[in-house]
Amino acid sequence: MEQDNAQWQVIPGGVTAPKGFMAAGLSAGLKASGAPDLALIVSENDAIAAAVYTQSQVRAACVDYCKQQLDEQASARAILCNSGQANACTGQQGWEDAVTMATTAAQVLATNSSEILIASTGVIGQRIKMDPLVAHIPQLAAQLSDQGSDAAAQAILTTDLVTKSYALETNVDGRPIRIGGIAKGSGMIHPNMATMLSFITCDAAVSPTLWQAMLSRAVDQSFNQITVDGDTSTNDTVIALTNGQSRTAAITGPGPAADQLEAMLTEVCIYLAKSIARDGEGATCLIEVNVSGSSTAADARKIARTIASSSLVKSAIFGRDPNWGRIAGAAGRAGVTLDQSNIMIKLGSFILLDHGQPQPFDHQGAHAYLKACAIDHKPGATESLANPVRITVAVGEGPGKGQAWGCDLSYDYVKINAEYTT
Repeated sequence: MEQDNAQWQVIPGGVTAPKGFMAAGLSAGLKASGAPDLALIVSENDAIAAAVYTQSQVRAACVDYCKQQLDEQASARAILCNSGQANACTGQQGWEDAVTMATTAAQVLATNSSEILIASTGVIGQRIKMDPLVAHIPQLAAQLSDQGSDAAAQAILTTDLVTKSYALETNVDGRPIRIGGIAKGSGMIHPNMATMLSFITCDAAVSPTLWQAMLSRAVDQSFNQITVDGDTSTNDTVIALTNGQSRTAAITGPGPAADQLEAMLTEVCIYLAKSIARDGEGATCLIEVNVSGSSTAADARKIARTIASSSLVKSAIFGRDPNWGRIAGAAGRAGVTLDQSNIMIKLGSFILLDHGQPQPFDHQGAHAYLKACAIDHKPGATESLANPVRITVAVGEGPGKGQAWGCDLSYDYVKINAEYTT
């Protein structure tokens, strides 16, 4: 078991690491490739549910369905997710398909449809292939297992090349609390809450209002700080379930236990968000942008995300070109007040600009640094978030700090998306 932080440990198991959760995934024939395309995550008992959704005005039926359900009650038993078809821009029939997904799963799991949350990902404008989906839900439920997280993580992928999974354990009052998560996303990633989805499970007892607040803050520091291509999706959804099976005292307000739990939740979200950025369509490297010295953390995050999403910055990094002027230009257009005479820019260990003045640096050394950050981007490659391209920007002496993550922009990104439906 790897020690990742003094407060917690990295553990295996993804969404089934927390006590009382099972998962499964299989191929229902929704994808022409025959790849897994239907996933189910189930809590043994009713769980407190929180969610954050895309802010796009064009939303998939599943987003509106989940929002409607959780506006009425902040609890759920299960999450059913299909990949292959987004069920976005599908009109009334798309809504009816979403309802059918939930009611069918509820019947199979012997619970109420109000306890089922749903998600979809795939091509916008395509209805879900409902006949095979409905037919395979009983088989999917029969395969539920406390070892099923990997199968579920595989079944929610679209253009992703690797699964994204993480779990942590901490101790509160001498008892273990676990949080696990899976995610998908590779293209159409610029969340505004890409096509991105993440499902998180926890076995702590937390009040609904506090759990929602924790998730919203964690998302602001993680999924809302990643970008691949600047396109916000119709389907972005993060759902978090916590079922209380750790048998620890209920966390209902501020305090050390709440702080520890939220820190661990944020860490899981950041890891999964970075995994999405690393797996960007056609990407050859992960980019991490660290900004400090702004007036507020929100300003720092805004600058960091603007740099990470700059097509010119991303293209330069793909070409292994330490063209720091593009970084400065992106910082300047982030919509944050700053004094350019205070700006410092560093690429890895190379200081390129200091107090607004260009610095002499080893151009070939910086080029070699960018080359050394290349990732193994083959299907089935072992997921690793080590060795990102690190861009560090200081904009003054303020207390604000923020991070964002992205990837470079390669020829393959254009090829993948030029031929997406053909």
